[in-house]
This record gives sequence, structure tokens and C-alpha cells, in this order.
Amino acid sequence: MTFFRRKETPWEVVGSQSVDPIPMYYDDEDLDLIYVKNTNVQRKYVIDVKKDQDLQNELQKAIVFARAQLLEEVKKNGYNILLLESWHITVLRKAKLHRVEVEYNGRPAIALNTLKERHPPFIQVLKIGH
Repeated sequence: MTFFRRKETPWEVVGSQSVDPIPMYYDDEDLDLIYVKNTNVQRKYVIDVKKDQDLQNELQKAIVFARAQLLEEVKKNGYNILLLESWHITVLRKAKLHRVEVEYNGRPAIALNTLKERHPPFIQVLKIGH
């Protein structure tokens, strides 16, 4: 008996970009830390981009979304900030469809004082051709 595999168009990598771990808080900021987790937390998120949406705008939204999800997850474990953050984004294409994979990393910590909301590091340099 012979099995035939249906030919399916594979996803091709259009581009990728990453930011190495960056400290999100500096010595001149008033940061009272109680505890810092000894390892980073990493999560991967996959987002399909609709045909009529601006890809560059969707890439930035995907990174912001990934950061928010990771921060929400670490808050469930009692942490309230990410001391170090990094990300890696890969854009895939199949015909006219695009898919975005975002790996977001952070070092969770517990700070006593409330701090202003941060944005993902170096998001403004994100440029991936399509």
C-alpha cells in the first residue's frame, strides 16, 4: 500500500531580527528590589497576520503583545517587573499570508516601588522586508 502526501506549500522565512538582553532599569533610578529570579523566562508566541494589514505595524504590535503576555504570566507568580528583556522575531510567508513568531525573554523580579510602564527595548529599529 502506498500513501501519498498532499503537497502543501511550506512557510518560508522572510526575515528575522533580535535584540540581546537589555537592562530595563539603571542605577540612577530608584529601584528597591526584594527578589530577582535566578533564571530568565522565555515564551514563544505565533501570530497570523491578515492579508490587508500593514506588516511593519503588525510586527511592532506582536512584540508589544508578547511582552504584555509574558509580564502578565510572571505577575501570576508574584513578580512585578522584568529587569532584563530581549526578543527575537521571525516573519514567515506562505503565498500572500504572513505569520509572525515572537520569542520574548525576561528576568522577573519583585520591586517594592511602582515604576513607570516600559516599552519593549529597541522596538523602533524593527525593519523586516517582505
